[in-house]
Amino acid sequence: MQVNIPVIKGEGSNHRSRLVLHFPPTLVEQPIVCQLVKKYDLDFIILRADVELNKKGLMVLELQGREGPLREGIVFLQESGILVQSLSQDVSRLDDRCTHCGACITICPSEALYLDRGDRKVYFDQEHCIACELCIKGCPVRAMEIRF
Repeated sequence: MQVNIPVIKGEGSNHRSRLVLHFPPTLVEQPIVCQLVKKYDLDFIILRADVELNKKGLMVLELQGREGPLREGIVFLQESGILVQSLSQDVSRLDDRCTHCGACITICPSEALYLDRGDRKVYFDQEHCIACELCIKGCPVRAMEIRF
């Protein structure tokens, strides 16, 4: 099943999309990411990976390239049998729990969590999140949630 994945416009003709890929056991040993580079001229940054032979795998990555090939590459992943999700679907903040203490800000390496000096509240920018899970460990009220 193909799902529409958001693609964000970058500088010039460059676009990007942060994805969570769920590999079935039959595809764990396949060079899927290499095919994205060769067939669609895409660049990638692996943000996180948990892959074991003969078992399912999980990879969080950012794909970058021209919009058309980027969208085609995402369709290729889906048609290959990989469950593809937008990273923003898997990382969220439970606003009703957040006390705006700021503990998460100091440990967030990507600055996805930040303090607005005007209203003194903590905000979460999913576009910058790399799913490192440090905020989950550091949040005293467990306001951050990751669902892989």
